[in-house]
Amino acid sequence: MRATAIALLAALGAASAFVPSAPLSTGAVSTARKHHAVNMVAAEPAVTTAVKRNANFGKLSAGYLFPEIGRRRNAYLAANPDTRPIISLGIGDTTLPIPEHILSGLQKGASQLGNKETYSGYGAEQGQGALREKIANKLYNGLIKPDEVFVSDGAKCDIARLQMMFGAGVVSAVQDPSYPVYVDTSVMMGQTGLVDPATSQFDNIVYMPCNPTNDFFPDLSKLPRADVIYFCSPNNPTGAVATRAQLEALVAHAKKQGSIVVFDAAYAPFIRTPGVPKSIFEIEGARSCCIEVNSFSKYAGFTGVRLGWTVIPDDVKYADGTPVRQDFNRVMTTAFNGASNIVQAGGLACLDDAGLAEINNLMDYYLDNAVILKKGIESCGFKAYGGLDSPYVFVDLEGKSSWDMFSNILENAQVVTIPGAGFGPGGEGFLRLSAFAPKESCKEAVSRLQELFKA
Repeated sequence: MRATAIALLAALGAASAFVPSAPLSTGAVSTARKHHAVNMVAAEPAVTTAVKRNANFGKLSAGYLFPEIGRRRNAYLAANPDTRPIISLGIGDTTLPIPEHILSGLQKGASQLGNKETYSGYGAEQGQGALREKIANKLYNGLIKPDEVFVSDGAKCDIARLQMMFGAGVVSAVQDPSYPVYVDTSVMMGQTGLVDPATSQFDNIVYMPCNPTNDFFPDLSKLPRADVIYFCSPNNPTGAVATRAQLEALVAHAKKQGSIVVFDAAYAPFIRTPGVPKSIFEIEGARSCCIEVNSFSKYAGFTGVRLGWTVIPDDVKYADGTPVRQDFNRVMTTAFNGASNIVQAGGLACLDDAGLAEINNLMDYYLDNAVILKKGIESCGFKAYGGLDSPYVFVDLEGKSSWDMFSNILENAQVVTIPGAGFGPGGEGFLRLSAFAPKESCKEAVSRLQELFKA
């Protein structure tokens, strides 16, 4: 009886709209009467509340980039159900499984919750002391202190928390093109005006042009002052990696202007070139003006596990002398209950010698993929950047629309890419390829692209 009633309710719920006056079939009516009454409640008319919408969200004219890519992919699949399998070189989501030693840490963390002697509940919002200490020592070689590390559920979330801390009254600077989160969270926080239709840029954000003409590093001398400078290296989406000299210039600029640099080092483990900094704290003077966000997502295949960290040295202070770390600690203790105990156990395993060796193997695999993609797209007649010390390849379309090229490749090669325009106005005319696909998929994608562009 219960199954029949559920089936009836499911059938009714599947309708796109329920019209109360529409007659039910005789069988359905008799079944409903026989197996308890089913209340037929008409859908309420659409109403609005008296609550005003946050006007800042109205400034965001489009949805977040990566869900939009997924929507277009799904629309194509719905219209072409018999198409060959789609290969994704789009969102930077890892595809290799979590390695054995690191996985054992996650398993241990989970099993401890099932034992009375090892069970743990709420922990420190800033993260477990052992993990903070291991991050400071193993990844920063003592350049930072353990209590300057805030463990979290990922760098993306921490960028939003930093924006919450900085508030609406600051001016932010971003690389152009850049990871969309920096701009979108600035808009949500009320730091910006509207988009200028002529430039596709938000008022009150400083856009730092990064393109082939300046080796993807901005001319800092020509930039207006910004309170907070978001800078990512290795860069998403361009694949560019800042040199030591460039980062020294960035720190010197921030100190001169009285700015704070938020350095996104999420792709640091891909750096293989000797002498290229993996952390902004390798630069003298950075401790007084820099914050660093990082994540295990790309390190260890934790994109679905969620574990990251933010480093705020004690020396970074506001104009009134208040330590920035103090306010971020207030955000974390108020708006976050700490990363999962299970996940932090996995993080500890990541930083064992065996775990670090596994991470290096993962990085090598994806870097090999990047070489395959870069050589492949260059064989199609395009100029490409990145792919060295970085999992991203940035393809120059020589003035062609990036969304048009995205559609062309999806519809004719069944390969998903990312249009550069989604990373800001400076990304138009470029296409990003991600090396996080399986190696055989990267090779097949190159074959399809060569076939598409052979003419």
